[in-house]
Amino acid sequence: MPLGCKTLEAIVNKKECFKCYRTLPLTEFYRHKQMSDGYLNKCKECNKIDVRANREKNIEYYREYDRKRGNRLPPGYQKEYQAKFPIKRRAVNMVSKAISGKKLFKEPCEVCGSEDHVHAHHDDYAKPLNVRWLCAAHHRQWHLANGEGLNG
Repeated sequence: MPLGCKTLEAIVNKKECFKCYRTLPLTEFYRHKQMSDGYLNKCKECNKIDVRANREKNIEYYREYDRKRGNRLPPGYQKEYQAKFPIKRRAVNMVSKAISGKKLFKEPCEVCGSEDHVHAHHDDYAKPLNVRWLCAAHHRQWHLANGEGLNG
């Protein structure tokens, strides 16, 4: 193939952003099933800029929306929770300090072996460093099936 000729693959895997007019690989565009090629016509960077600008412009709306969704807890919630569950708080803090102090190491989920989003699960909060490692999904399933741990 002569120099300067683009392969079909190189042409097909690129797209032009309608905002910044840069031609970028498809990995730089968000997927969008309603678009003919399956990708948004605006690159990720331009999209992020627009989302930030929109949030700043309508910040009060989004703060209220976040509060209703639960992303923003009411003032005093954390102190109230800590006062209600002191043993649980102590256990969680001890695990956190043991991990950062290299005295305790995260392990894969004991159910599925996943290493992503692994939680230290306490069967008994009175034994703070006696933990089982469960991924987020299996941790949630355990609590749905068994309720709260002992001394929680």
